[in-house]
Amino acid sequence: MNFAILMKQVPDTDEVKMDLERGVMIRNGVGGVVNPLDLNALEAAMRIREEGDSVSVLSMGPPKAEESLRECLALGADRAVLATDAAFAGGDTWATSKVLAAMLEHTGLPDLVIAGEKATDGETGQVGPEVAAMLGWPVATHVTGLKRTPGGVEVVCALEEGILTQRLGTPCLVTVLSFVNDLPLPTLSGKKRAHSLEVETLSARDLGIGDGAAGLAASPTRVTRIETPKIARRAEKFMAKRADELEAGLDRVIEILAGAAIL
Repeated sequence: MNFAILMKQVPDTDEVKMDLERGVMIRNGVGGVVNPLDLNALEAAMRIREEGDSVSVLSMGPPKAEESLRECLALGADRAVLATDAAFAGGDTWATSKVLAAMLEHTGLPDLVIAGEKATDGETGQVGPEVAAMLGWPVATHVTGLKRTPGGVEVVCALEEGILTQRLGTPCLVTVLSFVNDLPLPTLSGKKRAHSLEVETLSARDLGIGDGAAGLAASPTRVTRIETPKIARRAEKFMAKRADELEAGLDRVIEILAGAAIL
């Protein structure tokens, strides 16, 4: 069985800045790390791989995303591929999924694609299912358990009502939650190995994606307004010098909680 992991490099900070005119995140000058759930996806593949299997990690992003791909190589991936092109900039989930699906077809379709359920810089959870839809593959989301079966995989999915066990034939795509496994740390030998391996790069032309078919220009989603949440706090102080003052304070707490539909 051959595996492909979809990886995204996300900002290594909560202090992100936005381009107010274009409605996209400003990533220049911001450090990047592997999206945490994508590390769970990689580890999920490593735990069920068998001798002769291959694990590839695919990512779309700026050139600096190579650093995160090398981290994945240090954790045991066999191959790392980066799609990087100015034409991809500003793409929404649909445009991003289009590039990732093209990457999978270009590099050779695997038996199983595993991705993190969502990315910390977007929280949409859309890319995995969109890639599966573009490939015409079955998909399982919110996966917390994964094992091989003859001709496919069996997954345990966390739902609001409980858990769902599914069996999928390959090829298929699954997106995982952090509960699926515990993350390992890269070893020194793994880091040395990652340093010696090549990270393949692909452009829009390599993928057969023409002008205006990717990035912001090809994104049906448009950010029309960006607002920064404003947190306002108002304190009321009740001195407990007398019993009646304490009771008044407690009554006020109950009144506030009731007004907020908490009580």
